[in-house]
Amino acid sequence: MTRLSVEMLAADAVEPITSAGHARLGLAVLAGIAVIVLLITKYKLHAFLALTIGSLALGAFAGAPLDKAILSFTTGLGATVAGVGVLIALGAILGRLLADSGGADQIVDTILAKAGGRAMPWAMVLIASVIGLPLFFEVGIVLLIPVVLMVAKRGNYSVMRIGIPALAGLSVMHGLIPPHPGPLVAIDAVKANLGVTLALGIVVAIPTVIIAGPLFSKVAARWVDVPAPERMLPPRASEELERRPSFGATLATVLLPVVLMLSKALVDIVVDDPTHQVQRVFDVIGSPLIALLTAVIVGMFTLGRAAGFTKDRLSTTVEKSLAPIAGILLIVGAGGGFKQTLIDCGVGQMILDISKDWSIPALLLAWLIAVAIRLATGSATVATISAAGLVAPLAADMSTTHTALLVLAIGTGSLFFSHVNDAGFWLVKEYFGLSVGQTVKTWSVMETIISVVGGGLVLLLSLVI
Repeated sequence: MTRLSVEMLAADAVEPITSAGHARLGLAVLAGIAVIVLLITKYKLHAFLALTIGSLALGAFAGAPLDKAILSFTTGLGATVAGVGVLIALGAILGRLLADSGGADQIVDTILAKAGGRAMPWAMVLIASVIGLPLFFEVGIVLLIPVVLMVAKRGNYSVMRIGIPALAGLSVMHGLIPPHPGPLVAIDAVKANLGVTLALGIVVAIPTVIIAGPLFSKVAARWVDVPAPERMLPPRASEELERRPSFGATLATVLLPVVLMLSKALVDIVVDDPTHQVQRVFDVIGSPLIALLTAVIVGMFTLGRAAGFTKDRLSTTVEKSLAPIAGILLIVGAGGGFKQTLIDCGVGQMILDISKDWSIPALLLAWLIAVAIRLATGSATVATISAAGLVAPLAADMSTTHTALLVLAIGTGSLFFSHVNDAGFWLVKEYFGLSVGQTVKTWSVMETIISVVGGGLVLLLSLVI
């Protein structure tokens, strides 16, 4: 993973920008988070503005000079965007290529053609997990909803029996697996190894998505037995194309960055010599930037050109993929600014000082902090960024594997109980034609299962590795 910038590392090492004691710092953190929550929930302010104002409020409540608080925020914002901004952009391009070329439809149709009956929920998990790797959660929902409704109608399934597995696959990828923004920022914040985090994330994700997806969908379908909404399905991307990429080429393109990053992690373990030529090569090709850039370039041929895209069409696809992520980049950047303000005020050290006398494990503490911020703000990304900033000092003496597990503990905590302050809650409600109560009994409970099961698996892994 790309490390934080020199400026950010320097900022971590200097004296705190305030001399406030632990009690005042604790109150300042609560006040800063309260400002963010209030602005997002009550006044419906964009999360970027809320995080910016909340960061300055934190500094003011902690007694930090305003100029130093501003410098901390801008330093953190710049370092975070520098570390993950390009990766988010590359992921967006790959996702758009996958959708516009019909590659996503090709994966869906191929898997559904080979599945039926009781296998269908498992097929939906597989589809969502594969497609969810390069796509943001909201994009994945929009892409998969037509498929979910089509399968539910064609097979006379309850929407929940098909929809919950798909949502579980997307949500687990979003919370635990790089190159999604939340995990990338957390990896940056605690200086975790991306390859190890990715490998352990997959280990945690598989049983978690099985329990929260196909298994829970049986219960959810009994609790909320609704048919597919009677409405016109939106046209699928590939219906306007003369041809679309093959299943094998599409799958290989989607998995290419994952394979490259995992290969780097494996070589790091086997060779374990930074000066060795093989390790140096894999350090380059397995870095997130090169892995995603390679997948994008390959995708232009295996997805775009295979679908008959001209050079102009490819250029338009790339251009359209970048506009929707502007807000995400700003939120992630402002979250990094908030995190750096926390660090520079000495909050991270305060938590380190206080928690060293507690019997609560660091991983559980990280999970609980992420849960609290998720419940308050409704944003998994904001919860991940803020929690990572708070617990980053706890990673100082951790092993490589436990630092990776710290990232996963934060990620699982950030998914806990989505409710009315989460945009995803309303997206699911409207697409599936549910009431608020039905959405809570299905979507919200599913998210909680992912968080609790995933968090439990992270704690279990910490005892054995």
